[in-house]
Amino acid sequence: MSTRNRHRLTGLILGLLFILPVRSAADAAPPPAPLIAVLTAYPPETDALVAEFGLNQGGFTQQRVKGFRYQRGVVEGKDVVVFETGMSLVNAAMALQLALERLPVTHVLFAGVAGGTDPALHVGDVVIPERWAYHGEAAYFNPTPDGTGWVKADYFTKRYQNFGMIFPDEVVAIRADKEKFERVAAFPADPALLAVARRAVEKLGPVRSARTGREITISVGGTGVSGTVFLDNRAYREFVFKTWGARCLDMETTAYAHVCYTNEIPFLAVRALSDLAGGQAEGEVNVIDANEHTSSVHAVRVLRAILREL
Repeated sequence: MSTRNRHRLTGLILGLLFILPVRSAADAAPPPAPLIAVLTAYPPETDALVAEFGLNQGGFTQQRVKGFRYQRGVVEGKDVVVFETGMSLVNAAMALQLALERLPVTHVLFAGVAGGTDPALHVGDVVIPERWAYHGEAAYFNPTPDGTGWVKADYFTKRYQNFGMIFPDEVVAIRADKEKFERVAAFPADPALLAVARRAVEKLGPVRSARTGREITISVGGTGVSGTVFLDNRAYREFVFKTWGARCLDMETTAYAHVCYTNEIPFLAVRALSDLAGGQAEGEVNVIDANEHTSSVHAVRVLRAILREL
């Protein structure tokens, strides 16, 4: 390059430097505030959350993604995003994953209702399990010709007691620290959030059912299970308790826990019993319709105490 051309190029570069804006560190946009995601699955749970958090009184902004409504605001001094995921596992996973990919979520909390599978628990009681499993991940097999057993596929390894033709299995999952998919018997709730929950429950003190006046129990620990079925069968309820030691059963929570496991986000779920998953007296109709609203209020009240303690 000639000296004249070199001088021209230098002049052009200097001219561009004067034209282009120079941004200082002060001009840079601040990072978005971290959010705690607070989830519900269906309207009775959402109604209780709206009332408790005052979502209908203003102060929350709304963002819609694929039809899901994500509402941002402040509760107990914490920046939160509140949304209803819809019922069952696929809706639950989809709504949560969309949020995690678009919003700076650091923790995920859930409040809602469930069917009770632990015979020691009663309608209205609140459980905060330490782990969540899928009860519906399974293989269905034909009976043997003589009717004394089941014709299992060669690939299948029996890990749990079967319920007739239903042979429970474990799901596989992956995350950044894993080289390949691995079997996961149960997805854990976050230990730090569990510790917060225990402190919050202790400070909350006795809670009485607004419907019956009975003092409800609020317990942290044990296992919860989820599947794509509304359970109202005594025999299968007993099977679930015997197989997993499950304290409650619902249609969403293990999907939330699974998504949080893969995304490495701390997770905790609060479930209040709206029914006994078929454990009511023989001939009685399931009582969820009479209890879903009151039990949702119980769950949300406990969740708010956990938010306060965080």
